[in-house]
Amino acid sequence: MTVHALVLRTAGINCDEETVRALASAGAEVELLHLNALLQRPERLTEAGLLVLPGGFSYGDDVAAGRVFGVELHKHLGAEIAAYVANGGRVLGICNGFQVLVELGLFEPDRAPHERTVALTDNASNRFEARWVTLRPEACAAGWLASLDELPCPVAHGEGRLVVADDAALERLRANGQIALRYVDPASPGEPAAYPANPNGAVDDVAGLCDPSGRVLGLMPHPERNLTPWNHPRWTRMSPRTEGEGAAFFRALVAAAESDRPLTATTT
Repeated sequence: MTVHALVLRTAGINCDEETVRALASAGAEVELLHLNALLQRPERLTEAGLLVLPGGFSYGDDVAAGRVFGVELHKHLGAEIAAYVANGGRVLGICNGFQVLVELGLFEPDRAPHERTVALTDNASNRFEARWVTLRPEACAAGWLASLDELPCPVAHGEGRLVVADDAALERLRANGQIALRYVDPASPGEPAAYPANPNGAVDDVAGLCDPSGRVLGLMPHPERNLTPWNHPRWTRMSPRTEGEGAAFFRALVAAAESDRPLTATTT
C-alpha cells in the first residue's frame, strides 16, 4: 500500500515544494500541511506513515535555528509525536527540519529538551555555507540507509555544526547506532573530512543523526536538491546518469515506511 507522507510547513520554511516533489517521485502520497492545520486536527498525524520537516528558516531563525518551531511542536504536539514514533511512524528533518528535531529532543528521547547533550550551532567558519558535499551512509539504527552509496548533495546553512556536551555524549551516539551520515572527502577516502568537505566543522564529521529506534532521521544537507542528472554542478563531467543521487535516498525512505507501516490516507 502507498505510504502517506505529511510535509509540515510554517512561516519561513522554503524547501517544502522540492520536498513534496522528491517524496511524490519516490512513490509516496504527499500532503503539504501548515502547522496550524495540524494543531487544529492533531489526529491527522496518525494518518501518515511519514512526517517530514523540510528546510528553510522557520520564523526567521530569529532566536536560534529551528528553536521557535521546535518549542511549538514540543508544547502542542510533543506527546503526539512521541506516540507517533513509538507506534511505527517515521520522521525526517532536512536542514532547518533537522534543527527543529534537535530542539524537539527526538534524538535523546530519555532526556527533557533542556537537558539534551546534542546541539546544532554556528558553523566553524562563522559564515553561511552554500556548497556541494559528499555524504557516506553509516551502519546505524536507520537500516534503510545501508542500501545507499555515497551521496553528493548541497548544503545551505549558517548553523549546521553538530556539537556534543562531552566525549561521553559522542560515545553514546556511536554505541546507540545514531550516527547515520558523515561528511567525507572523495579525494581522501578513509580520512577525516577537512573543510570544505566538512562544511561546518561538525564533530566526528557527523552530517546526520537518527534516534535509537532508527525511525527519526535528521540531516543538514539537502538530498531533495539532487533529484535529476542536471542538479549537480559538475554533471557535464560525470558519467551518464539517469537521475540525481538524492532520488535513491527518498525511494529507500519511502520503501522503509511502506514496509513497516503501510498506511494510506485520503487528504481533505
